Amino acid sequence: MLTHVVYDIEGTTSSTGFVHDTLYPYSRERFAAYIDEHGHDPQVIAQLDAVRELAGEPDADVERIVWWLNHWLDDDQKVTPLKAFQGWIWTDGFAAGDLTSHFFADSIPAIRRHHAEGRTLSIFSSGSVSAQLAWFGNTPDGSLLDLFSHHFDTENIGPKRVTESYDLIASRLGAPADEIVFFSDLVAELDAARDAGWHTVGVRRQGDQYFDQGVGDHLAIFSFDEIDLSGDAPTLVDRAANTR
Repeated sequence: MLTHVVYDIEGTTSSTGFVHDTLYPYSRERFAAYIDEHGHDPQVIAQLDAVRELAGEPDADVERIVWWLNHWLDDDQKVTPLKAFQGWIWTDGFAAGDLTSHFFADSIPAIRRHHAEGRTLSIFSSGSVSAQLAWFGNTPDGSLLDLFSHHFDTENIGPKRVTESYDLIASRLGAPADEIVFFSDLVAELDAARDAGWHTVGVRRQGDQYFDQGVGDHLAIFSFDEIDLSGDAPTLVDRAANTR
């Protein structure tokens, strides 16, 4: 029985293009101001030090740190300090009403359906936990936060393309690996999850950033409406049976 569902966000439940075209510029415009305003907060100091360590520049000032954040943003690198600053900035933006998160039309109904079926739902994203909370707390359909039990990111778990990260998530969930199904659009993530014993489903969104790369030999869907989680492994919905 599939008791746990873990979702990726970008390219899976939501458009990568929206994140890149709306959220990335929003954070870019506010890195310097956010650091100026919150530079004495311990969590911010920790991430400033993390930027200096990753950059190999222990004496980097705020201007240089902002340069590095923008550099990593330009390269779309999943760097923890970048994701932390983005998460804090986006949280403020959602709270101010400047931002509303994006979801594919089939995503929110599927999330609600999976929860109603009694499954435990979690997120594993390169976006920080604070960004995830802001994202799922400010959807076009209202807050979805009460539907999720766990939010995992690269800081509290580890890289998304490493099998050990999925082992750790299973341990945190207290669930056997073969009762967990992971939805993602990226082959490397799906491979790592499968190597940990998880079930995997590749989500392909026409026109999204990684669509042309496919999902390897993983079970592939173009919409959550195509998947059946009622058995011991995910299967495709038998649409012919439904029309008879």
